[in-house]
Amino acid sequence: MSIEIDSVRSYLMNLQDTICAGISKLDGQEEFLVDDWKRSTGGGGRTRVLSNGGVFEQAGVNFSEVFGANLPASATAHRPELAGRNFRAMGVSLVIHPHNPYVPTSHANVRFFIAEKDGAAPVWWFGGGFDLTPYYGNKEDCRHWHLTAKAACDPFGSDIYEKYKKWCDEYFYLKHRGEPRGIGGLFFDDLNTPDFDGAFAFLQSVGDHYLPAYLPIVEKRKEIPYGNRERDFQLYRRGRYVEFNLVYDRGTLFGLQSGGRTESILMSLPPVVNWKYNYQPEPGSAEDELYQVFLKPKDWINE
Repeated sequence: MSIEIDSVRSYLMNLQDTICAGISKLDGQEEFLVDDWKRSTGGGGRTRVLSNGGVFEQAGVNFSEVFGANLPASATAHRPELAGRNFRAMGVSLVIHPHNPYVPTSHANVRFFIAEKDGAAPVWWFGGGFDLTPYYGNKEDCRHWHLTAKAACDPFGSDIYEKYKKWCDEYFYLKHRGEPRGIGGLFFDDLNTPDFDGAFAFLQSVGDHYLPAYLPIVEKRKEIPYGNRERDFQLYRRGRYVEFNLVYDRGTLFGLQSGGRTESILMSLPPVVNWKYNYQPEPGSAEDELYQVFLKPKDWINE
């Protein structure tokens, strides 16, 4: 079995190009700032950020490839046998924060790890997924998002979507709040079956389905009028995004622990966010509906 690292790198860099082109075209006002960077201890990346556009308040789409002598703790916490191996990690990670509160925030990540040690077989795996975080829920949007996620999975087995949807619901959960971050999508990690080609094909399918999942939702919602009430709620709910990324997110922890570029790692955070003490939405309001209806894992395709 051959491990085609160059093929993975080529796909990921092309995916970054494709996603940036799609987001920029829909925004219609701003282009992505391109920031190439080098990591002193090995590797580097290509950060792209669109700020204060016509549709998107901030959109960050990063490619990175880093390597080093020892895997950081976040990568070996559930696989201690890998401690002490040298590693190479590469991936595309993105977070899109819209201006309009009726347009959800979206996140996607696809990545590849390989850990090697003299005299031992290399250990490699793929991971990633995508998830949606609405502020004002819409069942049509949720169904479209999950139908597209299912379409990404179906060629690889009839049980794959349900498996990785469940993993996503469990992963993007704020334990200290007792609530999910959004309406989920797909999450997978440690994927190395049935073989390299099969696992790589699945990664590509997930990456290629992100824009078809997200852009139609943005198109439908970006012109909906909104006022201070909706904006205030959006900024409050963005606080949950910050809390998850800084407390739980494996990618953020891995990047910081591996000496990654802090500016690129934290580009996932929204540019403006508010916290309120003991906020409670008005019962029966649109804001309350988010909690009562949409922040509860369910079968969105058949809802």
